[in-house]
Amino acid sequence: MERIFTSLLIILILNSCKNENINVKKEKKPNVLFILVDDLGYKDLSCTGSTFYETPNIDKIANEGMIFNKGYAASRVCSPSRASIMTGKFTARHGITDWIGAKQGKAWRDHNRHDKLLPADYVHSLPKNDITIAEAMKASGYKTFFAGKWHLGKQGSYPEDHGFDINKGGWDKGSPIGGYFSPWKNPSLENTTQGENLSMRLAKETSKFIKKHKDTSFFAFMSFYAVHGPIQTTQNKWEKYRIKAEKQGIKGKGYKMERVLPIRQVQDNPIYGGLVEAMDDAVGHVLNTLKELGLDKNTIVIFTSDNGGVASGDNYSTSNLPLRGGKGYQWEGGIREPFFINVPWYKSNGTSTDYPVVGTDFYPTILDLIDVDNLPNQHIDGVSLKPLLEGKTLAKRALFWHYPHYGNQGGEPSSIIQEDGWKLIHYWEDGRNELYNLSLDINEQVNVASEHLKLTEQLSNKLNSWLLKVGANMPSKDLDYDEALAKQRQNYLKNEFMPKLEQNRLKYLSKDFEPNTDWWQSKLTAD
Repeated sequence: MERIFTSLLIILILNSCKNENINVKKEKKPNVLFILVDDLGYKDLSCTGSTFYETPNIDKIANEGMIFNKGYAASRVCSPSRASIMTGKFTARHGITDWIGAKQGKAWRDHNRHDKLLPADYVHSLPKNDITIAEAMKASGYKTFFAGKWHLGKQGSYPEDHGFDINKGGWDKGSPIGGYFSPWKNPSLENTTQGENLSMRLAKETSKFIKKHKDTSFFAFMSFYAVHGPIQTTQNKWEKYRIKAEKQGIKGKGYKMERVLPIRQVQDNPIYGGLVEAMDDAVGHVLNTLKELGLDKNTIVIFTSDNGGVASGDNYSTSNLPLRGGKGYQWEGGIREPFFINVPWYKSNGTSTDYPVVGTDFYPTILDLIDVDNLPNQHIDGVSLKPLLEGKTLAKRALFWHYPHYGNQGGEPSSIIQEDGWKLIHYWEDGRNELYNLSLDINEQVNVASEHLKLTEQLSNKLNSWLLKVGANMPSKDLDYDEALAKQRQNYLKNEFMPKLEQNRLKYLSKDFEPNTDWWQSKLTAD
């Protein structure tokens, strides 16, 4: 009798478990939306302090997620930074140390720059032996999607060659060839509607992918060409920001000379303001798609930029003050970025951290958040930021940057180590060091290397040891350097070129400004 009772009890328990398993719906892994903006400066968002640009949709990501106040790109220019996001490695380790297409060695002389060094050689495509974050996600069962700027190699090294199932707009070019309004010239993104805005088109392609794969786990990487030059916008958006600049008070002077080039000191470019807002509109489109589909509560959203805002060179678009420099520069304005992670179930609600983080950290962080084993031999220069998102702490560490090149924007060949609030910049032209206490001197105006000789030596030795360890490529002396020609160029930049920049700045702010009759093709359709 006891055996019969025991058997009946076991049957009842098994049936109960079976019924329970039938009723429990298996939860799919969280989705990941990674938003990367090109050339967006740390101060180019409302939520990071701009009183000129308007970015309500990006602000929403920051206000609902965690803000990393000391978030950095892995490089001061695009391709190296992007490669570091994809591989989890610092630039000196993966070898892409300059934007792909930049001249190196003796070819640098073609620019008539008259510099002391010849830039180092660099790798020209994303190494195939690296396991990219997309490949890791795909191996974990994710559907992978890429939209926008790639700039990590020619055909054969496109997004689809490095783990992305779908590629919309990614190819070897680093700027929007043909402009921001259709018809553009991009073999990976067909023209469908004349005058269509490129940023919104990338958003629509991303939303289309999300809708199609809403029932699976997806990794969507939306990589804007904006806000890279050529800067363009619609007449309506230009007028909005022209009026805003006028109301805020147009300053008589917008530039000053930095060490090599003039640099913008004010945020009042109405064309750039419109370009930033159009990009923000596109972000809003995708965020709305997630919400409409009920996916916003199960989608990790990451937002950042690949390097600092363009304050010198290119289009002199924005100011990064109080940070010194901008894209291409070795100072904070070249590498400090907006850096937000919104994990809905953590309910961060805009909390912030001052722990220094960098683009290589995204790789292990994403794997950790989706509960997939890390690949420490791959993302060797990144750490998971999940503990910070959970309110915990991480151990202190040193961060490294290596740029053995001259930037188009005025940056100099140099390497950087940052540790415990101290930042040492080593210049390869003459071997000098700059040391800044970032907690006291965020503007990097006071070089305290001579006051802290022991610390300078320690950091310098640590930086050099690391560069040797990873086999970093180095620039070489240009034996044809002509100091007289270099000084002649500097005089031209200061006395002739900078006044022209001031004239152009005021021209963009004048009521009768018109770039052309169709406003860069935007008038071929409605705004």
